[in-house]
Amino acid sequence: MKTAPKSLSLGILSGIRRSLLDLGSATKVELSDKLGISFPTISKFLSQMEKDGEILSSGLDDSSGGRRAKRYTYNPDYMLGLAIFLEKTETNYAIFNCAGEVKEQGTVQSVLTDGGLNLLTGSIEKLLTDNKAIRSLAIGVPGSVKNGRIFYIPGYEQFQDFDIKGYFENLFSMPVVVENDMNAAVLGYHHSKGIKDHQSLVYLYSGHNGPGAGFMINGDVVRGNTFFAGEVSFVPQYDDRNFREALENGFCHKEVLIFRDNQVDAISRLVASITAIINPHTFIFCKDEVEETLVEKIAAASSKYIPAEHLPGLAISDWKQDYLYGLQSLGLALMLDSPEKYIRE
Repeated sequence: MKTAPKSLSLGILSGIRRSLLDLGSATKVELSDKLGISFPTISKFLSQMEKDGEILSSGLDDSSGGRRAKRYTYNPDYMLGLAIFLEKTETNYAIFNCAGEVKEQGTVQSVLTDGGLNLLTGSIEKLLTDNKAIRSLAIGVPGSVKNGRIFYIPGYEQFQDFDIKGYFENLFSMPVVVENDMNAAVLGYHHSKGIKDHQSLVYLYSGHNGPGAGFMINGDVVRGNTFFAGEVSFVPQYDDRNFREALENGFCHKEVLIFRDNQVDAISRLVASITAIINPHTFIFCKDEVEETLVEKIAAASSKYIPAEHLPGLAISDWKQDYLYGLQSLGLALMLDSPEKYIRE
């Protein structure tokens, strides 16, 4: 391949990957037209990608009077991604291909409370050793993250102010993305449900670490000025209590199912407050924490604080699955934009 600027070559490569995955298959002419790239350049890239096994030939098109065009598909297993998220009781992971298919999924011992960084490193190292095609790592954490550094993760001081992205990129020489758990969950819900990009979503979950929320406005995840958006525990609700204190009201915060009247009132106040500020389309709850009858109570209680016609739709979803979907989408983006050996300086 003729020498080309790395940024240009990477842009072409990424465009070919995304186009083949979106279209299912394409010819050189179709890719050239779609990407606005010359036929000879497309041909050179496809030749090398086919040689490396990244793309596959799916046969020849019917002849229209001239030479039959060769059709290509992307090999979704050429690159794999690893999504892993840290919770108080366990560490969950999923290995997925470029088509979003999960190849392996499981849990390992909690690294937040038991093994710390050494256990996390060892667990990732083993997965990478067993799966040589893994090319990206997406990590989810129950804390606030800025540029890959965890700057707020109460209760897990060993990870406080830790540049987890930089650490693993240097250690494993692969692209890494680190995301807050609720940001990943709202992103995963958006992608898995096929939500239109102009819609705004709010995802609320308490889990083992107290309440947090993920915000998406017009299809974009909102992280805020200091990447602290979503820390709804601090939202003041009563004279002497913030949202977390009102939700717990003297009880252990990890009662899996929300059911008490004071909890309904606290949540309805939060729904009303967020509605008045960003007016979202949908407010999402975790299926492990609420039942349909409770959602109806929250909707009725919220209408005491704000006109019912302005309230968002209230939905229930699988938080763990949404979380993994979100991390997978982040990891997939890293893979599709990653350089390969045939991108030359």
